[in-house]
Amino acid sequence: MSVITTRKEDGLLIVSSNNPPVNALGQAVRAGLAAAIKEASGDSEVRAVVIRCEGRTFFAGADITEFGKPPVGPSLPEVVDLIEASTKPVVAAIHGTALGGGLEVALGCHYRIAVPSAKLGLPEVKLGILPGAGGTQRLPRIVGVGDALQMIVTGDPIGAKKAADIGLVDRLADESALDADAIVFAKEIAGKASHPKSSERADKISEAAANPQVFEDFKQKNAKRLRGFEAPAACIEAVRAAVELPYADGVKKERTLFMKLVMGDQSKALRHVFFSERAASKIDDIPADTALIPIKKVGVLGAGTMGGGISMNFLSAGLPVTILEREQEALDRGVGIIRKNYERTASRGKMTDVQVEKAMGLLTPTLSYDDLADCDLVIEAVFENMDVKKEVLKTLDSIVKDGAILATNTSYLDVDEIAAVTKRPESVIGLHFFSPANIMRLLEIVRGDKTSASVLKTSMALSKQIKKVAVVAGVCHGFIGNRMLRQRQDQAQAIILEGAKPWDVDRVLTEFGLPMGPFQMADLAGLDLGWSKETSSSSTVREVLCERDRRGQKTGKGFYDYDENRRGSPSEEVEEIIAEFAAKSGKEQRDVSDQEILERLLYPMVNEGAKILEEGKAQRASDIDIVWLNGYGWPAYTGGPMFWADTVGLQSIVDGLKKHETAFGSGFEISKLLKEKAANGETFN
Repeated sequence: MSVITTRKEDGLLIVSSNNPPVNALGQAVRAGLAAAIKEASGDSEVRAVVIRCEGRTFFAGADITEFGKPPVGPSLPEVVDLIEASTKPVVAAIHGTALGGGLEVALGCHYRIAVPSAKLGLPEVKLGILPGAGGTQRLPRIVGVGDALQMIVTGDPIGAKKAADIGLVDRLADESALDADAIVFAKEIAGKASHPKSSERADKISEAAANPQVFEDFKQKNAKRLRGFEAPAACIEAVRAAVELPYADGVKKERTLFMKLVMGDQSKALRHVFFSERAASKIDDIPADTALIPIKKVGVLGAGTMGGGISMNFLSAGLPVTILEREQEALDRGVGIIRKNYERTASRGKMTDVQVEKAMGLLTPTLSYDDLADCDLVIEAVFENMDVKKEVLKTLDSIVKDGAILATNTSYLDVDEIAAVTKRPESVIGLHFFSPANIMRLLEIVRGDKTSASVLKTSMALSKQIKKVAVVAGVCHGFIGNRMLRQRQDQAQAIILEGAKPWDVDRVLTEFGLPMGPFQMADLAGLDLGWSKETSSSSTVREVLCERDRRGQKTGKGFYDYDENRRGSPSEEVEEIIAEFAAKSGKEQRDVSDQEILERLLYPMVNEGAKILEEGKAQRASDIDIVWLNGYGWPAYTGGPMFWADTVGLQSIVDGLKKHETAFGSGFEISKLLKEKAANGETFN
């Protein structure tokens, strides 16, 4: 059966796409659309055309299975141009999502009608490219430069109601009557003498033509968000071309920019991220017919920052949560913070007051373990101490119903050791949320030796329900993310004793693209985390800083000195402390280059990632990338640490590790897998 079919009805040609699951614009779809438009043009009985899609969505973008393969015509730009050039008016009937090439098809149509729930967008920038079928030239002409920049440069979709407000959608249809309303609309416009062609419009770009400062203003307003990315700057340049050049020349400019981006490292990295997120959800050794455990009620132990954040994930997904604390005051405080978080979200227009109350209505605070008995999943978010966590799991094991999942939110500890204190180790799993848990996308799912397939599969499915990006990790100290982080942190502490300044270390990593360096992060978290005044012995720089009440941003000084707005500046006192400590340690101070800082801090992370793969603690190198991209702010345009290592060259990584081997200490070893791949000219991905 053809993916594109046509039928005539009352002087209209109804063109339907049926290419599940998302009507991707593959070659057969493109060819079918081109043939349908030619059919309409050659049939004197046809007065107008309606393009619609079967299934759950309008064209949702390119066919990702064609990525990296030689192109087969007709190309999407050719099809869109053909639609716009049609002598019969064409109406796009939009439901679900019209994204990327799908929206470009709609832009080529003379009119657009959409149901209110539809979403429209040009997300290509998120793959490191820009719309390449005239999208950067047509959209500004339809909606104006300001709205076009927002959509194209951020890649974020907009709802149909907003699209109607800005002129992208000509009419809103009844939610359940799109086809009928589209046919009525097409009949209305069929008799018009002329029809708007997006490429010929100039009214919406005249203001920007008179005031080109709009482009610089947009850049400045979004500078922080766009820092380091190449595609957004190219998108701005393409939209500027729509204003300054004739349409045909603007399209040529768009194509030139598109080809430069698609061949560049950033686009390759961002496409790697796109596919890697999807790969991470696949667990290789779990049978497809493994049954899921129904999760209808969740229990959370601990109403602190982490427990409250974890609870919000489930409440927001519509799942009832019972939250347990030891004391009423702590419980009230935790519930109050959850409400404040929701109310803050509502004040920004991202939730309604009704949604806030609905979420809070699903929350049951308690001081009694017994109230967790009928939960299907219980997550402990108590103090990071093995004895404490074992005691909690023992108690839960004795109270919570059989068949329920018992989860630990540990970030370092041995999940197998925790599971061993229960009578049901097969029901125990690690669910390592990242703080703030209601915001951070990453969820490390730690698979114990005895964790059952159904518990693991259920946890993965649940992660999608609460809108997390989940990665499966094996049991080892720190799992994937924190195990690699330890390598970086150790080198950061070592290198400042050799002469590198903390602010230079941080600068090198922020220039690389990380949101903050290790010393900025330490000051933000608080240097006194895990520090005790009673047992402090001035044995590390951190201990000395804490002893001098330099405990981070909260005390106005840590590795940095802070002003009233918490802006940090280099500290002479810290330089003196480090110099004294280095002298006591016998470390000779020297100039340390930016390149050495980068190699010393990042290359050991890659090495540790390779060891994680060697040991089978991660399924694939791309899973490691996803952990670091979503949990630690690794810059997406480098693809993650393992993909970045591929672009640097694995032999260069090995050579760098050998060069600094003495600085890494006597226990350091280069991964066997890393050495083998480097020697064979291979890559991780």
